[in-house]
Amino acid sequence: MPHVVDVPLNTAIADLDEALRAMLRRELRRHGFEGVQIAFDAPSKEWSGKLTSPTVDLFLYDLREATERAVTSPGERRANGSAVLTAPPLRLELTYAVTAWTKAVEDEHRLLSQVLAVLFSHRRLPADLLGEGDGALARAETSVGRPREEKADFWTSVGGQYKASIDYVVHVTIASGASFERGPEIRTQTLRTRLAGAPARTVRELHRVAGTVCDADERPVADAWVAVPEAGLWSVTDRAGRFRFNRIAPGPHRLIARTAAGEEGEATLTVPGGTADLTVTAATPRARRAK
Repeated sequence: MPHVVDVPLNTAIADLDEALRAMLRRELRRHGFEGVQIAFDAPSKEWSGKLTSPTVDLFLYDLREATERAVTSPGERRANGSAVLTAPPLRLELTYAVTAWTKAVEDEHRLLSQVLAVLFSHRRLPADLLGEGDGALARAETSVGRPREEKADFWTSVGGQYKASIDYVVHVTIASGASFERGPEIRTQTLRTRLAGAPARTVRELHRVAGTVCDADERPVADAWVAVPEAGLWSVTDRAGRFRFNRIAPGPHRLIARTAAGEEGEATLTVPGGTADLTVTAATPRARRAK
C-alpha cells in the first residue's frame, strides 16, 4: 500500500486574520466608526502605550484540536479499480481575545459593543471577503464563546492591564497531505464446482461479482437495495456504496438499484468479466452500463 505525503500549502490562520480585519473595517464604517485600526498583537502595556488611534485588537491566545468535532474515518476516492484513502482532516479551534482601545472609556464601550454585534451576527465569514483557496474558511464556523481561563491570569501572562474583552472562537478544518493507495479492487471471483455423481468433465461455473451505486453527482449511496431479478438475488450497499453478489451464473444479467428515497437505477452486467456501477436518480431512472 503506497504511502504518499504531499503537504498542501496552508495559510488558513493568516487568511482568517485578513478576513476578520476586512469584515470589521467594513461593518464598523457602516455605523460611523471611521479610522478604527484592526490589530492582532498581544495587548501588553508597551503595545497599548503606543496607540494613537481607536483600535480593535484580536489576539489569538489559544489554538487547539476541537476533539468533539474530530473526524476519525479517512476519506476515500475511487478510480481505475483502486481506491485512494486520505487521512482525516484536523479540526482546529482558534480563540481570539477581542478588546477595544480608545482614549475615553465611553467611546471604548461603544466600539466594543459594535464589535460584539458584528462578531455575533456573522456565524460564517462573508464569502466576498475570502480569497481563493481550498474553501476551508468558507466552511469555518464562528461563535462568541466563554473564556478558556480566568482573564486575570490572561492579562498577567501578556503583561497588560486588565480590561473587558470578548472571546471569539473560530472552527477551521485543516486538510491532510497524507494518502494511501489501496487496490486494485477485486470485483470478480470464479468458482468451479462438479456435481456429485456427474462425469468428471461436468463442471458448473459460478462467479462472485461486485459493484457500486452512486447518485447523479457520483457520490456513493449507502443502504440502497440492489437486485438481480431473474436470479432471485438481492444485496444492500455499504457506507461506500459497494455491493456484492455470490454464485452468479455466466451470461448477461439485469441489475436494478433502489434507494429508501425512491431513486432508481438500472444496468446490465455481463458475467464473467464485467463490473456493474449503477447511477440512481430521482426523476428518470438512468443507468451507467457495466463495462
